[in-house]
Amino acid sequence: MAWWRAPEVFGPWLLLAAALVAAPTLGDDYLAYQLGLYLLYGLVAQGIALTWGRCGFLPLGQALFFGLGAYVSGLVLKAAEVHSAWWAAWPLAVALPAGLDWGLARVLFARRSESGPFFSLITLALAMLGFQFANQWSSVTGGFNGLGGIPDLPGFDRYTTLYWLIAGIVLAATAGWVWLDRMPLGTLWRAVAEQENRLQFFGFATDRLKALAFGLSGALGGLAGAIYAPHQGLVTPQATGFQLSAELLIWAAVGGRGNSSPYGALLGAVGIGWLSATLRQSFVYWEVMVALLFIVVVLRHPGGAVALAAPLWRQLARRNGDEPAVAAPAMPGGTDDETLAFEGVRVQQSGVTILDGLDLVISTRGVHGLIGPNGAGKTSSFNAMSARLPVTAGSIRWRGRCLAGLTADAVARLGIGRKSQIPSIFPTMSVRDHLRIAIWAQRASGLDLLRGRTQRWRTPLPDTLTAELPFLSTQADRAAGELSQGQRQMLELVLTFLTEPRLLLLDEPCAGLSTHETAQQLALIERTVASLRATALLIEHDFAAVERLATQVHVLHQGRLLVIGTLAELQADEAVQRVYAGGRK
Repeated sequence: MAWWRAPEVFGPWLLLAAALVAAPTLGDDYLAYQLGLYLLYGLVAQGIALTWGRCGFLPLGQALFFGLGAYVSGLVLKAAEVHSAWWAAWPLAVALPAGLDWGLARVLFARRSESGPFFSLITLALAMLGFQFANQWSSVTGGFNGLGGIPDLPGFDRYTTLYWLIAGIVLAATAGWVWLDRMPLGTLWRAVAEQENRLQFFGFATDRLKALAFGLSGALGGLAGAIYAPHQGLVTPQATGFQLSAELLIWAAVGGRGNSSPYGALLGAVGIGWLSATLRQSFVYWEVMVALLFIVVVLRHPGGAVALAAPLWRQLARRNGDEPAVAAPAMPGGTDDETLAFEGVRVQQSGVTILDGLDLVISTRGVHGLIGPNGAGKTSSFNAMSARLPVTAGSIRWRGRCLAGLTADAVARLGIGRKSQIPSIFPTMSVRDHLRIAIWAQRASGLDLLRGRTQRWRTPLPDTLTAELPFLSTQADRAAGELSQGQRQMLELVLTFLTEPRLLLLDEPCAGLSTHETAQQLALIERTVASLRATALLIEHDFAAVERLATQVHVLHQGRLLVIGTLAELQADEAVQRVYAGGRK
């Protein structure tokens, strides 16, 4: 079914359209004027819902980009009264906030493995700086009194017809928001919020995904500000400040920033904004009441008001059968040289030496064991390869390419896949979405992420794996976080295989599994590594697993390579016996 014909899509959108058409008929022109203002705030709140509700990073200074769009629009409209050529600069009211948001996110998220509070604090600081700038640069902004005398938008009257332009923009923005959310890009945005590390190990540049979302939120803020200027006829420094940013954040949270968040953001902005404006005239503690409402929602009902309709959304979104599969593109080709080489690798963290001149060369395909006592540097060697620990000396080379200085996603795109000891999954996302994301990894271009048919990509490998692990199909629509420990371990291993890596880093893939599950997991590893003709490094304390899979075993001790050999040879080695003893399930 085409996305726009799905009942869970066109149903809410038609309700919104009907409400926007009917609202002005319930009152006079001033009602439409007031409603238009809160719809503009709703556009900005939709941008917050996109970054916070979908991508999981919180902007605390979104009013800055709204105010920037308003000031640019006001200045252009005033200049266009004198010379019509200035109209060509009006798109800057949208482009500047969008570009500033995108550039800021690219700088802040570059070379970081995940989002954090630093981003929120920086956006807060920028909003405070924007307020001071608007307040002090009086020759341009009008200072404390604001930029006044802004004319109407040509062809529209701010008290009558401008409302219909605002309503049309809101409907278009909401449709665009929903469309993006249903494309592969929307799935990846949700995955960023759930488990960014796993997405990077697939080869997705999450900093670019987040920058795109923040840029779009800036475009929504700038567009709202561009219409706000002729709507109000005045732009003051408060349009860029923290107080408005906080109100927008509250509106997005109370309305709902999760499922159906474009509608929740509008509901919060119009409903809470209208309530605040009404109470301001009659209730001196209205700000306290709104703050308490925000606290209650965050603590007791984080889904916001629209979450009350969650059962209806789930009913409308029931599956109507699978659509025909589409063959996915082939994985990028590699080279004949598949040698992994650690050359004097040294890693230190907080003054502690973790890897101390590690030398290790693996040049044959198949499974290679990596064993040693706790603290020997096994997982740390994986982290050094995966850009999770900086290499302070020496080099790591794969296929002749030095891995030093690369990001985790860049390492993955070289054909290196990683399975973590603790299952790294997207807890609230379905098993079906997990398999889709793994198939898109390193196959999907930017345009592919905006095509609905990409959702139907298939490769031969999932069918083979599903035959061995039936829960992948029987529980395809179940949230991965609801699976058992063994199923989560197997799911992550399957995801790693679906990217068809040339080098597999398997960190205790049987941890926490029963004897039966361990046997099933080992058989899956054995068959799939052979079918992919790949190289695998296996960290495992279970000697039975190492004995079954590994043709060659490397023992680490205190961050160095101690000895190499078969498991039988190592068990008889006195040096190994002194430092390490493994076990069997």
